[in-house]
Amino acid sequence: MGEEKSKVRKAFYIEEDILEQVDSLLQQADVKSRNEFLNQALKFYIGYLTSAKIENYMLSSISSVMHATVKDSENRMARAMFKLAVETSKLANVIAYSQEIDEESMGKLHVRCMEEVKRINGAVKFEDAYEYQHD
Repeated sequence: MGEEKSKVRKAFYIEEDILEQVDSLLQQADVKSRNEFLNQALKFYIGYLTSAKIENYMLSSISSVMHATVKDSENRMARAMFKLAVETSKLANVIAYSQEIDEESMGKLHVRCMEEVKRINGAVKFEDAYEYQHD
C-alpha cells in the first residue's frame, strides 16, 4: 500500500451532537475510529473548497473564451454583411442605370419588398422575384 504519513497530536473542541453523529456514522464511513473519520472528513472538505476555487477559475476562463469567440464571430459577420451590402449597392446601381422606373413605381416597389421581407423573414429567393415580375 501507500506510505504512512507522519501524524501530529492536536487538541480541538467539538460540539457534543456532532461527535454523536460521527460515532453513529463510523461504520457507514468504513473507518475504525473517530480519528480516521475526521481525517477523511477534513480531506473531503479540503477537496470541496479547492474544487470550488478551481470551478470559479474554470468558469472565468470559459467565459473569457466564449466572449472572445462571440466577438470574433461578430466581426466576421459584420465584414461579410459589409461585403454583401457593397455588392447589393453595385447591383442596385447597375439596375437603376439600365432601367427607367418612375418615382411612384419605385415607392410601391419599396413598400412591397419591405412587406415581403417581413413576411418571409428575410429568406429572399430570386425565383420568387422572377415569378412576381413575370405574372
